[in-house]
Amino acid sequence: MLNTDVAKRRDEAISRGVGMQTQIYAERALNSEVWDIEGNRYIDFAAGIAVVNTGHCHPKVMAAVTEQMSRFTHTCHQVLPYENYIRLAERLNAAVPGDFKKKTIFVTTGAEACENAVKIARVATGRNAVIAFGGAFHGRTFMGMTLTGKVEPYKKGFGTMMPDVFHVPFPQDVHGISTADAMAGIEKLFKADVDPARVAAIIFEPVQGEGGFYPAPADLVKAIRALCDKHGILMIADEVQTGFARTGTLFAMHGHDVAADITTMAKGLAGGLPLAAVTGRAEIMDAANPGGLGGTYGGNPLGIAAANAVLDVIEEEDLCARATELGSRLKQKLEAIRATTPEICDIRGPGFMVAVEFANPGTKEPDAGFTGRVRLEALKRGLILLTCGVYGNVIRFLAPITIPEAHFAEAMGILEESVAAARLG
Repeated sequence: MLNTDVAKRRDEAISRGVGMQTQIYAERALNSEVWDIEGNRYIDFAAGIAVVNTGHCHPKVMAAVTEQMSRFTHTCHQVLPYENYIRLAERLNAAVPGDFKKKTIFVTTGAEACENAVKIARVATGRNAVIAFGGAFHGRTFMGMTLTGKVEPYKKGFGTMMPDVFHVPFPQDVHGISTADAMAGIEKLFKADVDPARVAAIIFEPVQGEGGFYPAPADLVKAIRALCDKHGILMIADEVQTGFARTGTLFAMHGHDVAADITTMAKGLAGGLPLAAVTGRAEIMDAANPGGLGGTYGGNPLGIAAANAVLDVIEEEDLCARATELGSRLKQKLEAIRATTPEICDIRGPGFMVAVEFANPGTKEPDAGFTGRVRLEALKRGLILLTCGVYGNVIRFLAPITIPEAHFAEAMGILEESVAAARLG
């Protein structure tokens, strides 16, 4: 069986609205390696977009899922509940930043988590409006894509967005946007578009994911917290991509002195199984009436079992420290490459959530073409990379945090070769 043959079948069977960055059809995977249906081997620096932080098929996660599968796969927690669902909620209530009593709900996807966070904020405050940031990504549902601060491909052609959602600039030092600019944008909204007394929540990513891996500056996070406290607005931290050791702490908000009222999470939570959660202040999470939250597959038993195992692995293998170490070494390699690559205009990101941004050395304009060449050159050499950013000129590095030393070293060599080849191309 060939990748090209399956690709033809895909084109006939699957909506073209489902985009693809490669035509590699996976056959099996283990930790940081993936083999396709032709037997080609790749080092995975995508990790399913920060999902398998604990690596593909971690034995402890697989054992937990197998054991749960032998008992039952689904009952719907709202009909027949199960203890490990409650245990995972207890663990997240303790782990999510914030020195206050918390409660949790489980859903299936990151978009669902963000949707429910907005629902909870609205019912808790009795307000409707939500403020989000340019470059943000919060999902592809209607509320999710409305909150998302990028038109193409997420909003293009889908008609009118949800009402009462407003966007302001997100700080990006490399593009000359400061925290002062962001906060001035909110104040302008309050003057021209929305009474702060109508705003239910401000939602942000502690590190923007799809938007380009721009970390939220510490002064921005503190300023949002202060503004929310002043006006009775709830602060929502979208940790869907940043969560579960990726940034060198269990959650990226652990790096700040303030806590969000509501935190959303998914991706790395369940080691590859679909599971998402919303955790927040207990009184806020209790605002909805029974039946107002939940879903048939929310907190599926297999995902719950996997997530409890993922939390064990993160602790037992000290993956937060490992993420910090790997990220530091990756940045060192990128800085060495930068010495001979003027196209590199920025290297950034906490822990092992690192990105490199490319721009034309002469015009300083974002260079999506060069970025794409680097990705394709790496793919030819067996390294899977992902691009991101509003201008498509950023490569994000999301390898499993459990990647073996030999595979990390091999990937660094491929990366250096690929950048050099892209400069020649």
